Amino acid sequence: MINIDLIRKDREIVKENIKNKFQDKKLPLVDEVYELDIKCREAKLQGDNLRQSKKELSNKIGLLIREDKEEAEKVKQEVSKITEEITLLEAKEQEYSEKIKGMMLKIPNIIDKSVPIGKDDTENVEIEKFGEPFVPNFEIPYHADILEKLNGLDKLSAGRTSGNGFYYLLGNIARLHSAMLSYARDFMINKGFTYCIPPFMIRSDVVTGVMSFEEMDNMMYKIENEDLYLIGTSEHSMIGRFKDQIVKENELPITLTSYSPCFRKEVGAHGIEERGIYRVHQFEKQEMIVLCKPEESMDWYDKMWKYTVEFFRSLDVPVRTLECCSGDLADLKVKSCDVEAWSPRQQKYFEVGSCSILGDAQARRLGIRTKNDDGTYFVHTLNNTVLATPRGLIGVIENNYNEDGSINVPLALRPYMGGIEVIK
Repeated sequence: MINIDLIRKDREIVKENIKNKFQDKKLPLVDEVYELDIKCREAKLQGDNLRQSKKELSNKIGLLIREDKEEAEKVKQEVSKITEEITLLEAKEQEYSEKIKGMMLKIPNIIDKSVPIGKDDTENVEIEKFGEPFVPNFEIPYHADILEKLNGLDKLSAGRTSGNGFYYLLGNIARLHSAMLSYARDFMINKGFTYCIPPFMIRSDVVTGVMSFEEMDNMMYKIENEDLYLIGTSEHSMIGRFKDQIVKENELPITLTSYSPCFRKEVGAHGIEERGIYRVHQFEKQEMIVLCKPEESMDWYDKMWKYTVEFFRSLDVPVRTLECCSGDLADLKVKSCDVEAWSPRQQKYFEVGSCSILGDAQARRLGIRTKNDDGTYFVHTLNNTVLATPRGLIGVIENNYNEDGSINVPLALRPYMGGIEVIK
């Protein structure tokens, strides 16, 4: 959520930002907020003036009762009338404030000047490649076929128990999956991040604080008859931890890495990838979250995506970074890039992580502030995927696949696999 002062001072900046995100249908919101804000402030000013008059008149009543009871009674009636007017104005102010907040939640955050302008993810821009993408001189089967031959995947049974979009991982493949998550945890701890396991369900006021309405509708599972949602990523509950808090400035930056299962409604595009474990309703994730001063946020953004690149390169997976264009940015994001892993089977890259800087948008929605000698101000928040698996598992399997159907276990994961070097 942007600062309403920006709409008060320069509506055109906000409108231009909406146009750059190709969300022209939201343009009328800017003028509507502007007009409602004027009415809201007028109601507040009138109320403040009446409250002052009421106070002055109330102070007179005590004296008048002793000197002129009839006049005192008239003043009492006037005070009563003012009280009624104040009640009406307060109701108007509340009504305007709620309407303004609802509209402000729909107006996208101001994107960074460095973000390329484009309509959707087809116009994202490649930044840099890390590691040499290769295609072996033998065929790499579809990842689900590899896993099934290794007795590591059972989607048929998961279909019976849970439906489409679920899976069983078994044996050494399940162990490899867990090894990657354990390694991701320790990788981030070694970078100085504090490890955390958060709640896996959050209330609606936290959901609306950390994401846009469109994302919530497409992603979140609602718990029936409860004000609770299953998290789609641990970032949601991790940022929500600081709701309505004033963080000590000398404790910034706060750097956390969290593990959680994640639950998402949307399975995604139909096709061959659907039958595997690329798009699923349930997965596990190691995330990194940073709360920092505004002037430090861009530096942290660059550090965070580089950590994900380093993580996958340590698992022998070539990756590239992709700058998300304006039309591909969620409404709360200032800037974002994807980390994509090389698929030698498909001979293309696919997303395995996403790093985002959200400015003070989440902090403003959730009331997360810090304080210095000049007063309080909103912190900046960032989040980035260290590892989301089983998607990350696919990248490791394909890039470490042997012609005989076995999989080499990357050196970094062998201590978590009891020393196993090859899964046969």
